[in-house]
Amino acid sequence: MNIANNQRRRDSIARIEKAFIHLLQTKEINKISVSEICKECGLNRSTFYANYADIYDLADKVRKKLETEVSSLYENEVTQKFNSNDYLKLLRHIYDNQLFYRTYFKLGYDAQPQIHLYDSNQAQHYFNNKHIEYHIEFFKSGFNAIVKMWLAGGCQETPEEMDEIIRSEYQGRY
Repeated sequence: MNIANNQRRRDSIARIEKAFIHLLQTKEINKISVSEICKECGLNRSTFYANYADIYDLADKVRKKLETEVSSLYENEVTQKFNSNDYLKLLRHIYDNQLFYRTYFKLGYDAQPQIHLYDSNQAQHYFNNKHIEYHIEFFKSGFNAIVKMWLAGGCQETPEEMDEIIRSEYQGRY
């Protein structure tokens, strides 16, 4: 029985994603073929195409999966409309999912405004709405740069240490 979310299909999707992410660590996306992914995960091309239109569809679904996980970390804040300024949750998630985040950054998804953790209302309070767009971009770019550097170094520092680094650099105004 071919049910959309049966265990066999979920297992196949997980194997395909794992193979894709593994290959992305040494190759650019445009150099990876469906055949390579299938060989890496031991599945047929028909299984791949039953779940994805192409490599870029796979990449997009991996991105959406990660962004959904990140959004769920802050579900209470969004629902209750407050900003906890708790970046430690995100840093722990990054630490626990380093390969996914390396893939996310490698694919350039950080340039897209998908993961929004910045509280523009709070920034407007601190900066009186003056040049707020520049401030927001500065914060997001700086945060991403620090995370990329942390990932490139193999996440040697704990998430708690990284939280302290970010707080000290930003002087508690985020």
